[in-house]
Amino acid sequence: MELDINQIAVDMLNAVNQKIRNLKHLNIAVVGKTGVGKSTLINSVFRENLAETGIGRPVTTEIRKISKPGYPLSIYDTPGFELGQDKQKQIRTELLSEIKKGIRSGNVDEAVHCIWYCVNAASSRIEPEEVRWLKEFSEENRITQVPVVVVLTQSCFRKRAAALKTEIEKYNLDIIGIVPVLAQDVNFDEDYTCKAYGLETLIEMMGDCLPEELQDTLQNVQIVSLKAKKKRAHAIVAGSVTAAFGEGFVPIPLADSAMLIPTQVAMIASVTAVFGMNISKSILTGFVSSVLGAGGATVVGKTIAGNLLKLVPGAGTAVGGTISAVTAGLITTALGEAYISLMSKLYTGEISKERLDNVTGEELAAFLREEMQKEKEKEGSMAG
Repeated sequence: MELDINQIAVDMLNAVNQKIRNLKHLNIAVVGKTGVGKSTLINSVFRENLAETGIGRPVTTEIRKISKPGYPLSIYDTPGFELGQDKQKQIRTELLSEIKKGIRSGNVDEAVHCIWYCVNAASSRIEPEEVRWLKEFSEENRITQVPVVVVLTQSCFRKRAAALKTEIEKYNLDIIGIVPVLAQDVNFDEDYTCKAYGLETLIEMMGDCLPEELQDTLQNVQIVSLKAKKKRAHAIVAGSVTAAFGEGFVPIPLADSAMLIPTQVAMIASVTAVFGMNISKSILTGFVSSVLGAGGATVVGKTIAGNLLKLVPGAGTAVGGTISAVTAGLITTALGEAYISLMSKLYTGEISKERLDNVTGEELAAFLREEMQKEKEKEGSMAG
């Protein structure tokens, strides 16, 4: 059976677009004093500058929801805390009202999923009214249980930020963690620059507290942790391998069939969504042509199948079925891991999209074979 490589690339592109359109909507409330660096934090973590260019609309008298069409993230922005105790109470009441409204809707897209409470680490202290607000909010949040992260912004001096973190921990607040961050590099003079840090830890903490249905969205919108994106992508590949393994138990020569294509298309779409990058049809066409051979066989799949069958002299029908299942898993693993390597290099700029738009299938195939060989050697060294 001959496969239409162009059609598979079109199917992949359509699947990518559909996957991105269907991502659940992540909603984060950001609270703290004016000047703590909330806008800088938001724009440093996410791939769209919501705090600068997002469209904000009031959802209460004090809270503004910032969002962009087609972007699966909204920020609930609150006024600064130096407005007095009455205003602080009003903000708390309105935020809790928004949380409860989202829960009543029964729609995950409408819920408030996490709260970032920002404290300026440069001040070396958390104000009593801030502790009081957090404690009173926690009391009323016991039922709704929206996770709260205290973010120590502008943590240029790490020892000072660590001391503040220790001080806040003494209050035993009902929060999931305290993260010192420096959202952007700070240049003190031409001889010394304080490098940004902590944002990756913030994303890891978010990943631990968000439900499964929001994990792809989190990775799609964040731009600070390649490690987190790859971790999620590997999980997607593992799930696809399980599905492919099940599809392998069929009484046909799987390594020479097209049965795995839908599973692999869905896998590629999900991994692309996690990386949050725009992928052109030409790149997908090059990728498909580099890994699919004539007759619908995955090039690496044929190699794997041949090597496995050599290890099983006189393999009968039952054994052949088992080999097909293993082969299906190995094909999908190799394809997925190669694509993660490709996306990682695109993400870091090691390979430009412009270059891939002009690369031949043979050149991309050589790259993928090299990446697969690296994975094989890595697995061999780990096993040793």
